[in-house]
Amino acid sequence: MTSILWREMRGRGVMKKYSMETTVGIFVVICLVFVAYLTLKLGDVSILGDNSYPLFAKFTSVSGLKVGSPVEMVGMQIGRVAGFTMDQKDQVAVVELRIGKGIRIYDDAMASIKSNGLLGDKYVKIDAGGAGGLLEPGGTITETEPPVDILELISKYAFGDVEKQQSSKQNKGGKQ
Repeated sequence: MTSILWREMRGRGVMKKYSMETTVGIFVVICLVFVAYLTLKLGDVSILGDNSYPLFAKFTSVSGLKVGSPVEMVGMQIGRVAGFTMDQKDQVAVVELRIGKGIRIYDDAMASIKSNGLLGDKYVKIDAGGAGGLLEPGGTITETEPPVDILELISKYAFGDVEKQQSSKQNKGGKQ
């Protein structure tokens, strides 16, 4: 009788053990799926298809602009910077922009590189245009404006101001 009782209890323990392992395994799989989903969602990675189309813009300087920088139009983000190449013939930087499907940009649009605040990150601002035809995927925005170099402006102002003060001192010194 004890051996029968012992087998029954041992059998239940084994079942409990397998039941617990199965529950933990299912929980781990669910957690891994959740982490994978968050990674794809937060990383802006698309598996089933891309909801954007490429446009290009040629700039004389792309100083401070990075891959992944936002592309904005009328204050809203409509895409991201996808990459950079250099046009050796024209000596300009070619920026690949990924624009969300459904956003229409015309061939007379203007792209400029702006800064968030005085020293903030750079982004591409597009003025959509509207007088010309629509840009097709892979089209190029020809009207562009490079980023403003804040340090250059400050140094011009500072040195320009110094030169004015020196010339006014020389004028005062010459009159006496």
